[in-house]
Amino acid sequence: MKHLIPFVALFLLISCGEKNTEVVNNPSKIKSPVATVKPHEMKIHGDTRIDNYFWMNERDSPEVLKYLEEENAFTKEKMAHTETFQKSLFEEMKGRIKESDESVPYKENGYFYITRYEEGKEYPIYTRKKGSLKADEEVLIDANKLAEGLDFFQVASTECSGNNSILAYAFDDESRRLWKVHFKNLLTGELLSDELLNTDGGIAWANDNKTVFYAKKDTIDLRTGEIWRHVLGTPQSEDILVFEEKDNTFNTGIYKTKSSRYLIIGSTSTLTSEYQYIDANSPYGDWAIFTPRERGLEYHVSDFNDEFYIRTNWDAQNFKLMKCANKNTNKENWVDVIPHRDDVLFEGMETFQDFLVLEERAKGLTGIRIINQNNKEDHYIEFQDEAYIAMTSYNPDFNADVLRYSYSSLTTPWSTYDYNMESREQVLLKQQEVLGTFSPDDYESKRIYAPASDGKEIPISLVYKKGLELNGSNPTLLYAYGSYGYSTDPSFRSTRLSLLDRGFVYAIAHIRGGEEMGRQWYEDGKLLKKMNTFTDFNDCASYLTKQKYTDSNHLCAMGGSAGGLLMGAIINLQPLLYKGVIAAVPFVDVVTTMLDESIPLTTSEYDEWGNPNDKEYYDYMLSYSPYDQVKNQNYPNMLVTTGYHDSQVQYWEPAKWVAKLREMKTDDNLLLFDCNMDSGHGGASGRFEALKETALEYVFLMDLVGIDK
Repeated sequence: MKHLIPFVALFLLISCGEKNTEVVNNPSKIKSPVATVKPHEMKIHGDTRIDNYFWMNERDSPEVLKYLEEENAFTKEKMAHTETFQKSLFEEMKGRIKESDESVPYKENGYFYITRYEEGKEYPIYTRKKGSLKADEEVLIDANKLAEGLDFFQVASTECSGNNSILAYAFDDESRRLWKVHFKNLLTGELLSDELLNTDGGIAWANDNKTVFYAKKDTIDLRTGEIWRHVLGTPQSEDILVFEEKDNTFNTGIYKTKSSRYLIIGSTSTLTSEYQYIDANSPYGDWAIFTPRERGLEYHVSDFNDEFYIRTNWDAQNFKLMKCANKNTNKENWVDVIPHRDDVLFEGMETFQDFLVLEERAKGLTGIRIINQNNKEDHYIEFQDEAYIAMTSYNPDFNADVLRYSYSSLTTPWSTYDYNMESREQVLLKQQEVLGTFSPDDYESKRIYAPASDGKEIPISLVYKKGLELNGSNPTLLYAYGSYGYSTDPSFRSTRLSLLDRGFVYAIAHIRGGEEMGRQWYEDGKLLKKMNTFTDFNDCASYLTKQKYTDSNHLCAMGGSAGGLLMGAIINLQPLLYKGVIAAVPFVDVVTTMLDESIPLTTSEYDEWGNPNDKEYYDYMLSYSPYDQVKNQNYPNMLVTTGYHDSQVQYWEPAKWVAKLREMKTDDNLLLFDCNMDSGHGGASGRFEALKETALEYVFLMDLVGIDK
């Protein structure tokens, strides 16, 4: 249902009757699709709901396909007058991208690894060079060749065996996130016959270079509940199940520690985690529980010499750092390293032989803290922007004294640095190149705070072209996510320049449900406090109008997945605040979905939304569920997008929502539904195809505020 790293674009027998709708900026009178009404009764807790469009979940039925095709045709026709603009905008956004490009090389186990793109091609090429960057390039896989003839293709991960001779790579060619794993002999170039199906995309090699561990997904509910052991040269049917997670509110996965000493299985739910481990040299050994699961206890482990470091919320809402000996891992043996702090959220760590790196968050902003393990002195890397994101990159070398990290802001393209943790000197290795006339000095970024209805201060990150006048009529796009504790940090996107250069203000509302202001910020936007997420967003929207950034005739909103739920809720509550809304892959049929345990992610998310089999949660979820709360009222102009193969929010949620909105709304504003029949939760694959979806979204917004070129 519902996640993005957010960041981040989702989804009848047709009756003969038709309902008229007005056309915005289009003189022709086009009739909108009308879905057949087939009442479906649902009873629980003494309450009866009637769902007229329940039948839309009949995937691949002629009625459903016909309805989706008609909606797509309707959207295409309604937006036909903008097609030239869409094409030019696509070329404009594509023109900022350096087509022949490559990543900053990183060194691991004697090789430099580089991912590069070639001009005119959609997909990456994964390469390496032995010992030196001057060595000959070795192509590991070319995703462009693997994607030939396919409508969708995406690589999840690549992982070489410890002896550098076998490559395992995971890919999805159906957009359902059921990843396939193939193997390549890098010495001969031969593709091995081994194939692992229905994995989560992760691969963990044992140190014998022939044994691989992977997590397997259920093909119905897509829960990752099993860890399997595979030996090269044998069929998947002979693989051994080494762990099965029996609790269907948990997912499981496997990884190898940075030192390559241990293989670790993690079982996690929203509130609880548990880990078990074996020596990576003994893939047939017995798995040892790190410390048994306790409801509400979250922890994550990293090894350091003969110890383990543990990030945990044990008596620490904002998490703290603890450690234990590697032979005494039960919780009673843990001791504090960095104690809990009320004003600092401890988000992650990176271990080195002589340094410990902590990723922290204070006052809504990320920070990187360096601790010298020898003298215990510490310091923070300094950043200058008012709103930004800084995060550690991939650092595979345990013995290094240089940290690689990434930095971006709303005006600063993504930048990769090497930072010497001893001398504190840093080198900019690469900054995302934006072709054309872009200069960060042409734009202004700032952070303001909107008062919420209960007195909380909600941060808003803003970016706009310098010289903006606060005249109350600037076109503005307000974005948010606000779920799962996912923080929407202010980072750079070159596509966004197409809005800013045409006078748009772009704003991110850091609403409750995310974790920008600490763990309590998340706790106050979930379960029986979820309504805070929606009222926070509307309060931010109102504040932007009061501060004369915009007004209700120029303010638009956008969110995807759980952020699409946000869009549905805010317009049910205060529809007149917004000129237009984009709801991408929206999770909008909350109650029905959370009552159906066969739908992917349902059981694992009871601790996020609540279990509607409990009447208290049923009643509360029903009070905000966008589909259930559609009213006979005016709604803003809307563009709803989905992917037919979405594994997280099924296509029928937005399809049903659009049908019900058409039936009940009392306005003549645009309601458009675009269903990509080839994609899933993340939209189209490839570097440039996705830009076509962005062009449609941006032109929809600009058309509403009178911008036509």
